[in-house]
Amino acid sequence: MNKPTSSSPFTLAVCAEMIFLDLPMLERIQRINEHGFQVEIWDWTKHDIDALANSGATFSSMTGYITGTLAGAAGADELLITAAESVEVAKRLDIPRLNLHGTGLNSEGLPVQPCQRITGAMWLKACDTLNRLADLGEQHGVTFVLENLNTDVDHPGVPFARLEDVLALVESVDRPSLRIMLDVYHAQIGEGNLIELIRRCGPYIGEVQVADVPGRCEPGTGEINYPAIAKVLNDIGYRGTVGLEGWASGDDDLALDRFRAAFSL
Repeated sequence: MNKPTSSSPFTLAVCAEMIFLDLPMLERIQRINEHGFQVEIWDWTKHDIDALANSGATFSSMTGYITGTLAGAAGADELLITAAESVEVAKRLDIPRLNLHGTGLNSEGLPVQPCQRITGAMWLKACDTLNRLADLGEQHGVTFVLENLNTDVDHPGVPFARLEDVLALVESVDRPSLRIMLDVYHAQIGEGNLIELIRRCGPYIGEVQVADVPGRCEPGTGEINYPAIAKVLNDIGYRGTVGLEGWASGDDDLALDRFRAAFSL
């Protein structure tokens, strides 16, 4: 059973792929759970699903596909096939949100199919693919969330990476089973103007991910004014999950305490 998250109006989660890195995955999950946070994972194919299901943790989100892409005919079909496989795993772990990107990413976060220019045909195909994913989400009672990424530092060549692009796609589909995974770290690097971006995305936010810039560590280690981010999320009525998807700048336990403090109002 998760401990209460202090005075936060949000549900707080921590990415097990980036914290307690000296421990095996199951122990990381148990430590995060002991701190009172939900748990995010990435590629489910790399984990012992039975062990995760019996860990006692509550999971917030995971990657919602194995391979595929939004905007190519063969890639979209492949994405839908692997998304359906991912849904079955999500149901076993009671995970409500499945994360998507503009194209498949390799182990270093680089696009399997890099793209420097998005055509009109790609936009139309991406909308069609996302509608098909929304159908799958509605059928199984899960939400697919499309994440914004930055192409300057971490993910060069990913199409539909900017939050402006993600918002345009999700708005055009406009279905409850498709929402935005709003990553504040990536948005700061790629676009800035965070408070206005958050306000614009408000009705379509499915989950928020955070880390500071530069370094991608916990809030309070860089330039982002996270108390202001927490305030605007609260002001627009957001009551969903905020997940730390960042490294610990030093001590892992202290990093989690700082994260909790940043989102306790």
